[in-house]
Amino acid sequence: MNAHDHAADHGPAHGGAAHGTLKSYLTGFVLSVILTAIPFWLVMTGAIDNRQATAIVVMVFAAVQIVVHMVFFLHMNTASEGGWSMLALIFTLILVVIVLTGSLWVMYHLNANMMPGLHDMHEMP
Repeated sequence: MNAHDHAADHGPAHGGAAHGTLKSYLTGFVLSVILTAIPFWLVMTGAIDNRQATAIVVMVFAAVQIVVHMVFFLHMNTASEGGWSMLALIFTLILVVIVLTGSLWVMYHLNANMMPGLHDMHEMP
């Protein structure tokens, strides 16, 4: 059995998922770097004055980055594995929404409820 026979045994014709090419991995990597650098720049420079708008933009970039990772690194699409990839995508999107909204809810309430006497200390003579 040579290398060609081994590669043929794991191809899409035998029920396996297709492996990515160097070009697809590099495309995914470049997109991931860009989708990380832009939100970092937005937060560090304060390019958007409204903090809530900045948080929403960062969350959108995070969601897009998750899709990029799923497509370019996990090779998920609608055609592979008889629809199981689509179910995995839907499940992942539901989890992302739960985690993002839950994180924002927790951070907002921690900010509002932690050390309630801190503001009173600044008003003391």
